[in-house]
Amino acid sequence: MADDQTPMQKMMGDFAPTFVELTDEVLFGKVWARTDALSPRDRSLVTITSLVTAGNIEQLNAHIPMGLANGLTEDEIKEAITHVAFYAGWPRAVSALTLAQKLFAK
Repeated sequence: MADDQTPMQKMMGDFAPTFVELTDEVLFGKVWARTDALSPRDRSLVTITSLVTAGNIEQLNAHIPMGLANGLTEDEIKEAITHVAFYAGWPRAVSALTLAQKLFAK
């Protein structure tokens, strides 16, 4: 049964069921399903760069693989992080690229 759980269900379990529901049904349901204006690939690119800019590097553990699955290349992800370094700050980009390097090696 645990294999049928979403990543957020695995992370939060019964601890925050409303948060899990909103994440699964609204964010990754309705928002990510709106492909008429942005493709999943483009949403992943925006999400990855936004997470880097905000310093939310831990969240990239999920979003970099999702970006690859949605059609981004490793080179595009590296270039996006490099580009956003000038706006987000060098330390955030270094942290993001260090994590990306580990994820790409898997």
